[in-house]
Formats: sequence, structure tokens, C-alpha cells
Amino acid sequence: MNASQSPVTEGASALPEQSDRPEQYVLTLSCPDQRGIVHAVSSYLFMTGCNIEDSQQFGDHDTGLFFMRVHFSADAPVTVEKLRASFAAVGDSFRMDWQIHRADEKMRVVLMVSRFGHCLNDLLFRARIGALPIEIAAVVSNHTDFAELVGSYGIPFHHIPVTRETKAQAEAQVLELVRSQGVELVVLARYMQVLSDDLCKQLAGRVINIHHSFLPSFKGAKPYHQAHARGVKLIGATAHYVTADLDEGPIIEQEVERVGHGVTPEQLVAIGRDVECQALARAVKWHSEHRVLLNGRRTVVFS
Repeated sequence: MNASQSPVTEGASALPEQSDRPEQYVLTLSCPDQRGIVHAVSSYLFMTGCNIEDSQQFGDHDTGLFFMRVHFSADAPVTVEKLRASFAAVGDSFRMDWQIHRADEKMRVVLMVSRFGHCLNDLLFRARIGALPIEIAAVVSNHTDFAELVGSYGIPFHHIPVTRETKAQAEAQVLELVRSQGVELVVLARYMQVLSDDLCKQLAGRVINIHHSFLPSFKGAKPYHQAHARGVKLIGATAHYVTADLDEGPIIEQEVERVGHGVTPEQLVAIGRDVECQALARAVKWHSEHRVLLNGRRTVVFS
């Protein structure tokens, strides 16, 4: 090697480091539909030295509402607090319900589970490998079955038993955990307790649930066995926001799988576990990326 040559480490890249990449942000908004909304938002971003990376919008003729998600970057040094303060005037002028978040900020999440652990295990693994932009602050369960699993991920496990007599106290503990840990989302990963109307209201739009989804609907014990008995050809799962109306909150995502006449009840259960994991993971991902906006009893989900 000549003296003028410098050694190159195997695998080293000549590409510039990404540390100089402009700060990335996400703006989401909904408001009564009217002319000038997109112009006002884009003008604001231009005047503040920001650049639109991606923009999606939707006007709902049924509700008269307009929805928008803008991913933008800021070349000049700026904080999310300053962006929020300066955008407030635009939001007020159009009566917007709006939020601005850092695009790289992981959402703090609490997972709740009972004795079916497939969704819990799936979310823990996806979060570990970076497939979900979330930070799991804690796992709550009314049983101790998955304490060891959760501990292996180095995540705090909270055993909060629930009985008819202690339900209010248990929910108060959950709410205090959410508040003390700065949690933005609660995921019911097969948590088999019905949340009270009061807790649903306090965490409105911040709790996602997963449940099986069949036509016809099968309620009660062993739904997959009921489905088998009726010869169901499509099984599925629905991820939705939790409301006081049991399993009837705004739908975020659904997944289905076709099955044949030869499958056993046990095989239906196994397939059902897979579709539940897929639907719930996508719902959590989209929510944590600020892609889901509430539209009354429905949702707007930007891809």
C-alpha cells in the first residue's frame, strides 16, 4: 500500500452520515371542510422554513369534515414546542383539531393481557426488532402467566387482579400507571376484562382492542368452535378503538383468512391467532405513526 493510500475497513461506507438529515415532523388535523385549508397549511410550512415530504388529505362528504396528514422536515433549528405555538393561529382560524409530533419519537405504550399470549408475544418481538415505532413502558395483566416472558424483555410487569369488588380500584391503578409513565396508547392484547364506561371516556381514542370477527357473529365461550360448527368459510379479526359500546368502537384494521371444510376447531384457533396478531400489529403501527384520525364512529387511515 502506498503512503498516500489510507486503509479502508471492510464494510465501511463512503456515503455521508445521516446525522445531518433535517428534523422530521408529522402534522395531523381534522376540521370542518372549507376552501383554503391546504393552502394555509402549506403556506405556514413554507414561511417557517419547512419542506413537505409527504402529504395526504381526505374530505368526507358525509360528515363535512376534512382530514390531513403532513410529513415535513425543518432545515432550520426548531423545536416541536415552537412549531406548535406558531401553528396555533392557523389551527384556530379553521377550527382544527390538530397535533404536531416528531416523526422519530417512539410512542409510549402499555400492553394489557390475560391468559392468551399470542398478541402480547408478537408485539413484544416486533417492538424489540424495531418493526413498531413504540416504547413499551409496562405490561399489565390480571394473571401472572406471562410475567417471565415480559421480564425476559426487561419490561416492567404489573399484576393487577380484577374482581367485581376490586374493578374500580384496579382501573384506578391502570390509570395512574398511564399518567405516571407518560403513556399515549393502551393496547388490549387479548385482555379479557371489559373496561368501565368511565375509563373508556378518560382514555378515549387511546385504547386499541383486538377481537375475532366472524359472519355470523359468535359470542361467548369458544367462538372458533362455534364457527366450526356452523361451517364458517372466512375467519378474521378486527382491531378497533375501545368505547363504552362493547366491541363496537371505530375500526382501524381488519384481517381475514379463508378456510376450507376440512379444518378442525383447533386449526381454526391457530389461524385465528395469526390473523389477530396481524391486524393488531398493523393498528398499533398506524396509530403510533399518527396515521389514524377519528371520524365519528369511523376512522380515516392514511397509508
